[in-house]
Amino acid sequence: MKRVAEYEFSIGYRASHWIRFFAIFILIISGLYLAYVFQAPVVSDEPVLFLHAKWRFVHIVAGFVMIAAIIFKTYLFFFDPLSKKELVSIKDALNPKIWIAQIKYYLFLGEHPHMKGVYNPLQFASYLMFYIVAFFIILTGLILYVHVYHEGLGGLLYPICRPFEVLMGGLANVRVIHHICMDIIIIFVVAHVYMAVFNAVKGKNGGMDAVISGYKFPEEH
Repeated sequence: MKRVAEYEFSIGYRASHWIRFFAIFILIISGLYLAYVFQAPVVSDEPVLFLHAKWRFVHIVAGFVMIAAIIFKTYLFFFDPLSKKELVSIKDALNPKIWIAQIKYYLFLGEHPHMKGVYNPLQFASYLMFYIVAFFIILTGLILYVHVYHEGLGGLLYPICRPFEVLMGGLANVRVIHHICMDIIIIFVVAHVYMAVFNAVKGKNGGMDAVISGYKFPEEH
């Protein structure tokens, strides 16, 4: 079959994707250290090492980069002309026939359904779940942040975050929810990479290339 090149993902989409990828990677490593210290500083009698504070600084910087990337991606989803196909995916996600056909495709029982949007229903549902979890991990992260930095941005956000802290049952619960959200994101990342490879190999349409070059190569109909 002849294939055609379709420009599917804008440079803004691809940039936000890879920024989130590296931010999540750094957040996982630094978050694991903050939760379960796995590195000890060189022994010294001078109180100038501050290793935990350095890891926390890295975690906070990566967290705010993640927040910025998600806000930017949300803007693209709703307002970027090149991202209209993502909005169209909502219609595909509400179509039961496409759901059934997509599940058959993953079970090697049928062909990939023809869709108008960028994402199939399972992809759209998983991405929606990711952003819901991302909202909670950002919210809990900001609550933890304002309890360490009491001036500047921390002081500005404190009265906003405090009611949410109370709703979650206190700071200890906030920390637990933060960790659970990170566990869900780790599972999502593993599943996301697996499904991306699966679709790229089975579909042979450059599915993984698109997040780098922006182009997919579907069959010409």
